[in-house]
Amino acid sequence: MNFERIKEKLNILADAAKYDVSCSSSGSKRANKNKGLGDSSGMGICHTYTEDGRCVSLLKILLTNHCIFDCAYCVTRKSNDVKRAAFKVQEVVNLTINFYRRNYIEGLFLSSGIFKNADYTMERLVLVAKKLRLEENFNGYIHLKSIPGASDELMREAGLYADRLSVNIEIPTEQGLKLLAPDKKREDFIKPMRKVKNEIIQYKSEKKLIKSTPIYAPAGQSTQMIIGATGETDAQIMYTSAYFYKEFQMKRVYYSGYIPISHDERLPSIGTDVPMLRENRLYQTDWLLRFYGFSIQELLNKEHPNLETDIDPKLSWALRNLQHFPVDVNYADRRLLARIPGVGMRSVDKIINARRYRKLGWEHLKAIGISMNRAQYFLVCASSQFETKDRTAAQLKSLIMGTSSSKWRGAYSSQLNLFESNANVTVS
Repeated sequence: MNFERIKEKLNILADAAKYDVSCSSSGSKRANKNKGLGDSSGMGICHTYTEDGRCVSLLKILLTNHCIFDCAYCVTRKSNDVKRAAFKVQEVVNLTINFYRRNYIEGLFLSSGIFKNADYTMERLVLVAKKLRLEENFNGYIHLKSIPGASDELMREAGLYADRLSVNIEIPTEQGLKLLAPDKKREDFIKPMRKVKNEIIQYKSEKKLIKSTPIYAPAGQSTQMIIGATGETDAQIMYTSAYFYKEFQMKRVYYSGYIPISHDERLPSIGTDVPMLRENRLYQTDWLLRFYGFSIQELLNKEHPNLETDIDPKLSWALRNLQHFPVDVNYADRRLLARIPGVGMRSVDKIINARRYRKLGWEHLKAIGISMNRAQYFLVCASSQFETKDRTAAQLKSLIMGTSSSKWRGAYSSQLNLFESNANVTVS
């Protein structure tokens, strides 16, 4: 092995992989067996964070950054003048094992540009996972990024060795994809997703009858879309996301703010800010839809096609629906409690459990850990002191923002200046 050449490849292909954010390892329970190497159960994979807040795994690489496609938003597009490299299958296997033995990583996230065709590339990705499992007895976490258009046979084999499979839909809408990647077809993304979904269903069904059924993609599948490269509204993005969650039983849909990388009139110009705050608001909305009982129509609709950037989507909804408040935390059901700004689902569970024994007052709610600077205007409890003034949505927003701290404050500082004169908060 030529160490310098491997190091050069690693620099190129690890750097090219940083744009893919869908590296979560949740959901897998692959235990160590036969005194092998690694164990993905319980703690999952270690993560690190880049300066812009992105979560990345320690060995997150491309097999190659050669690509036959010329997608305008992609740094590995064939027309981009960047240094190219490609790992051999055995080189990726050796790197994974050696990094693991040195305790640098807990698993592998492997993606790739497409060289020759989809099956040619996918076959090599599968071979890496197969060698790790069968030859190295590696039980750590493996996430394979599937290649759009890969055959059903390869997708079947991939799921036998990988914990999670994913195919990036890349652009939220089909129109956007046609604009920026005219050589790609939406159905090429859909086909492997459907195969993985059907294989998972089949595995779960057969497992009930035959305990020795080979495990298939235990961490499920995920996808990712680029935000801000085209002109989709937040409503369009969330409807697309909801479709993939429902139709393909996705474990996660990831939102990746577009990083301007090329001079192309179809794209935001170089120097344009990466929409990190928008990305964060989309993740918050995703969470509200999956765990808090909200519908898309409640949060995003014709009147409000985009999320507010200066406040979180639940507070935004509450300010538009003040007729539902205040909520009495000592009597409200779980659904209503979850809609109070500043109250998370863990706090909801704690409230429901605690009120079995006594009426809850402000001191109890503080001890539970709810965010009082927001919640105090939307609830009542066992106390003679609570918000009694009939304030407008604009007044409440001003009061709350005046006492809020956020790492995103710099992103909307111009809006904050409008409210600084009404920054005092009182509970009366």
